[in-house]
Order: sequence, then C-alpha cells, then structure tokens
Amino acid sequence: MPEARQAPVDPLVSAIATIDTQRRGLELLNEALSNGLAAPFRDAIARIRNASGRVIVTGMGKSGHVGRKIAATLSSTGTPAYFVHPSEASHGDLGQIQTDDIILALSWSGATAELSAILTYAKRFDIPVVAITSDIESELGRAADVGLILPKAQEACPNGLAPTTSTTMQLVIGDAIAIALIEARGFSAQDFKIFHPGGKLGAQLRFVREMMHAGERLPLVKATASMADALVEMSAKGLGCVVVIHDDGKLAGIVTDGDLRRHMTNDLPAHPVSGVMTRAPKVIAPGTLAGEALQIIERTKVSALVVTDEDDRPVGVLHILDLVRAGTV
Repeated sequence: MPEARQAPVDPLVSAIATIDTQRRGLELLNEALSNGLAAPFRDAIARIRNASGRVIVTGMGKSGHVGRKIAATLSSTGTPAYFVHPSEASHGDLGQIQTDDIILALSWSGATAELSAILTYAKRFDIPVVAITSDIESELGRAADVGLILPKAQEACPNGLAPTTSTTMQLVIGDAIAIALIEARGFSAQDFKIFHPGGKLGAQLRFVREMMHAGERLPLVKATASMADALVEMSAKGLGCVVVIHDDGKLAGIVTDGDLRRHMTNDLPAHPVSGVMTRAPKVIAPGTLAGEALQIIERTKVSALVVTDEDDRPVGVLHILDLVRAGTV
C-alpha cells in the first residue's frame, strides 16, 4: 500500500519551530563558550592574530558556503582571508596556501573526505589548522592544532538531514571569531572604511569635513547685521540658511527658512539678525562620521547642522541634501 502522507503543516508554525530549534542550538553554543570551548577559542584567536600570513578558510558543501562568508567577513574587517575549495585543492589550488598561513577548516561531521589533501599538506609544511566541527575524534578533529568543537544540536529539518541548525552555529562561531579579532586589533570604523569605499555603507563612513560647505561656500553673517544682509547671503549660497557669528567669530546662531516663515512681516529686512535667529543651533564636529550626522538630523528634525571647531567657531554647514547626494540616506 502507498505510504500515507502527513497533513501539511501551517507555514507560520513551521517557521516558528525552525527558529526555536536553531535558537536552542545557539544557546548550546553559548553555554559551550562559557565552558569547554573557552580555552580553544582563545587559542584560535591568538593563533590567527599572530599569523603573519592569511587565514585559509575551507569547507565542503554547506560548510563551504558558510566558509566563504566567514572568509569575506574576516577580509573586510582587517584579517586577510581566502577561501580554498577542498576539491580544487588537490588539483593545484594547494599552491595558494603558503607556509605562513593558518587554515580554518569547517566540517560538521569532521569526516569530509575532500579535506584530506589540505590536512595532509598542512601537516607536511607545518601549517596550523583550526577546525570547526562537532566531532573531536573525527579525522579533522584529530588533525587540528586547535579544535573548536561545537555542541551537537538538532537540525531544524524535519528529517534531521538538511544542514540548518549546524550551519547557523558555524556561521555564528565564524562571526564570533571575526568580532574577537576586530576587538583584539582595535580595528576602527575608519579602518573599516578602507575596505568599504562604495555604496551606502561607504558614504556613511565618510567624514563630515569631506561633505560640508566651507570657505566661500559657507553662508555667514554677523549678529549685528540686518536681515536684508542675511537674505542676500542666504540667496547667494543657496543652502536655505545662514550661520550667525559674534564679532569674535564664535557661533551665535542660525537663520533658516523656518525662521523666516515664523517672522514674516513687511519690515523683516530691517530687523536685526539677532532678533530672528535660532540661538544654540545643532552643531557637529568636522571629524564626525556622516552616518552619525544623519542620525542627529533625523533625531532633531533639522535640515542642516553647523560644523564648528574646538573654539566654537563655524567652519562649515552640512545640509541633509549633502547626505542624500552622497548616498548616505
């Protein structure tokens, strides 16, 4: 007789069960890092940090896909890394692995036959191996100089076959390695910018001083000026605002389009700037990241920030449109 089919499971129920199963796997991993996995994890970080070469990441199948992501994350955060496919390694790609490198090998079972060539090569040329596996007694576990032995957890797959929880745990331990190395090396946001010059992320990592209107482009009047002078300066510079300074050059305030609307009268041009300006405008330092500037603008609901130096003297204006043009928004 044909095998009876199970009733279909509600997709939402399935999704919640999948997430719960993987969450339990991560809880086991978290517990392991507080116990038996702590010492080998510290050892792995120290070895990778002290290696003069690259981190050669390798793995087969789903572990290989995770390995590619780990290699990409390491490379983008200051740890040179390269993925070598195990099957290609035995057909010439072993030449990509140098004696000053360190190998990070992923295999949940630790019995991936395709890794044998790399492990043999590593042993021959005394290249250290850090293993991410669940079986310390496996070929990979025994061959490794450092074994990051992950706790065995239930796969989210209802058949217990498709790598799901296991690959999530591999991915998270890879991220943990990358972040630990970032912190160990003091890898800063500006270091990060070097490897991410493009796109929205690259725009957010630019400095305010690279984007602000300064020098002749800075709309500026003194507090003793009339609004007629301020309107001429606003129109000439086209930023919808004018920065107001005291006689000593320090910041006094700002006049914006909003201030003009609030004080709109027939005799507005004759009014002193000091009577119309907004005192204590939002300011920012020239060395601030554009991403932080965007957060300030969004939080305070202003359209422009006055850029000041350490002596509270205006050196520029950063407008929301500057951030838009740069791709930060």
